[in-house]
Amino acid sequence: MKAIVCEKPFHLSLTSSQIPARAAGDVLIRIRRVGLCGTDYHIFSGKQPFLTYPRVMGHELAGEVLEAAPDSRLKPGQRVTINPYLPCRTCIACRSGRPNCCVALKVLGVHVDGGMREVLSVPESAVIDAAGLSLEQAAMVEFLAIGAHAVRRGQPGAGDRVLVVGAGPIGIAVSLFARMTGAAVTLMDTRRSRLDLAGVHLAIDSTVHADGTEHERLSELTGGEMFSCVFDASGNAAAMSAGLRYVAHAGSYVLVSVVKDDIAFPDPEFHKRETTLLASRNALDEDFAQVIGRIRDGSIPTRALHTHSIDAADAPRRIPELIAGMDSVIKAIVNF
Repeated sequence: MKAIVCEKPFHLSLTSSQIPARAAGDVLIRIRRVGLCGTDYHIFSGKQPFLTYPRVMGHELAGEVLEAAPDSRLKPGQRVTINPYLPCRTCIACRSGRPNCCVALKVLGVHVDGGMREVLSVPESAVIDAAGLSLEQAAMVEFLAIGAHAVRRGQPGAGDRVLVVGAGPIGIAVSLFARMTGAAVTLMDTRRSRLDLAGVHLAIDSTVHADGTEHERLSELTGGEMFSCVFDASGNAAAMSAGLRYVAHAGSYVLVSVVKDDIAFPDPEFHKRETTLLASRNALDEDFAQVIGRIRDGSIPTRALHTHSIDAADAPRRIPELIAGMDSVIKAIVNF
């Protein structure tokens, strides 16, 4: 079978390997589509903090059941997506119902080889029915679940003002699910082209270009009160540190981004707001279920989100091109 391997930073190769045997409790999945996300781009550029090379990337997956146990709920040919977070099921986080932050968590395509290959063997518990979704939609479930989970962490409500910093796919996903709560959503980014895409195609309430005057603009938008809930999806440590200034008194700050660097806030500003600071990591099964339901009912504009498609054979050449042209890319999907 074909597989795309990141041998080291800035070096991708299309390789051939044996089709895996199905392990006990696993299901063999024929991979059809793989979404590319910031994690994959960071792996390519050597900026992912939890990874060793070489690595088969890919955790936004859509495919069909190839082989399952005779008594499985899954049947050959069934369209599925994958929850790529593989927990231990026994640690303190797992026992608390939080397997997304398992002490020994293994994420497909990060800690272990992922799905950018023709056939993948995964635990049956990780396989999610995607009936009624196209292959492209099924490949977008995971990144949208990240946004859904972050919004459930922050708990904005109707009438709240929400700021999302970072207009990449995750920031867009957060914005979409924050809007579903009835909150008024502002999206901010340094790239005006990203904001134009979001404003035209995704009906975000307002956008702000971070050009050095953003604090004044955000203050004007909120009558000086700033935002009840701020989500950072920038992937930038300086932006994460600066985001506290946009949180209203009694507000919440949710860090969705993961960076290698330390981040810091001025304690007087943090305390006088009595800020609630939250991390949001990965997603839970209920987030996947919410996303699939929202795709099925048409609430998520998946056609607008899916901006690029590439063939697996062309991926080693095209992925660097996608990174170079990132301003015009929301979601690129690899076809197997």
